[in-house]
Amino acid sequence: MKKMQLIIKEIPQEEAICFIRQYHYSKIIPKLCKYFLGIFSEEKLLGVVELGWGTQPLQTIRKLFPDANLKTKDYLEIGKMCFLPEMNQNNYFGSRTLSALIKWLKEHTDCLFLYTLADGIEGKCGYVYQASNFFYCGYFKTSVYRDSRTHEKIHPRSARILLEENARFDNVAKKHWLTQDFCEYKGIEKINGRMFRYMYPLTNEAKKLLKAYPYQRQSYPKDKDLRFEKRVAYRKYEKIPQPTFDRQICFYNTQNVHS
Repeated sequence: MKKMQLIIKEIPQEEAICFIRQYHYSKIIPKLCKYFLGIFSEEKLLGVVELGWGTQPLQTIRKLFPDANLKTKDYLEIGKMCFLPEMNQNNYFGSRTLSALIKWLKEHTDCLFLYTLADGIEGKCGYVYQASNFFYCGYFKTSVYRDSRTHEKIHPRSARILLEENARFDNVAKKHWLTQDFCEYKGIEKINGRMFRYMYPLTNEAKKLLKAYPYQRQSYPKDKDLRFEKRVAYRKYEKIPQPTFDRQICFYNTQNVHS
């Protein structure tokens, strides 16, 4: 069988977002986007990759390399990557896409690193990045909210209105996290999990820089490293199985899905 040749090229933002909202498990589009790339075989669009930065671009790179004085321009982050459903059945398609993406970045940008996260709350350890020889850079704990009745996953960006309501509920000026009393009143759960960091060096300079840090010696995470817990009282959490989310419900996330 002839090996499928993949081509990566920029596509219109509207086309990319339409594809992401049709095929990605999360419909929320990052705010800081730089590139929308299509993955093609001949003329058929098989997938989309969005590159940009998360909510704290400079803090992210400086936390990973605290002594290197790197800037936001020195890296790009995979915000969204998704494929046609039939491509998800191909064990090698994700790795081949990343290989083509890395080649594209080397040819079209001056970035030192490609950075990405595997969403542990969704049960993802980042196996596709491991298969593509990314460096594992550790994990951090993250929190999401979930409507206990509908199982809608409430994105942190979508919690702003709830935080304002929580502040009025507690008669204070501002809230940064939803309180347990308010969550019980609203029927909302707070769930903790892990996010796994991965980095790929794009230049020789980046490879040399990595040698000064311990990332090359860290073992890849596996399913046993996933952790899930739910808040059951003030500052009290209990371990739970991997949570499920209903992707069809869009009550709290409407603003960020359609913006």
